[in-house]
Amino acid sequence: MESNAERVRHVFAHWETGSSREFFELVSPDVTWRVIGTTPISGTFTDKASFVAGAAGKLIAQLGEPLLATIVAVHDAGDTVVLQWEGQSRGRNGRPYEQTYCWVLRFEGGLISNVVAYLDTALVEDMFAG
Repeated sequence: MESNAERVRHVFAHWETGSSREFFELVSPDVTWRVIGTTPISGTFTDKASFVAGAAGKLIAQLGEPLLATIVAVHDAGDTVVLQWEGQSRGRNGRPYEQTYCWVLRFEGGLISNVVAYLDTALVEDMFAG
């Protein structure tokens, strides 16, 4: 049986080839997802739909190209997995978006139930600047 870290690595590998769907299938519909900071995408989202429509949707709307993902590291702590990854794109404003993420993922019942997302908040603010 795969560990939670192995499962994250496996599904996130699909994102590296262009599809985030497999990763988000591992996320519980009732996830609590907190994006740190005070940016337009920051806040606490109490389910997957509000995160996707809120934080993710707002950021994607600012990007002029698909977000290319690369795993940096996956750290296994049992029910908690720390995922470090990099995302690259270009903003609609023409500026490069080269983000470093650290997501702390907690599992319950085989699904990700809680996420705390750390990222370069100044870079996010730059994507929303005209």
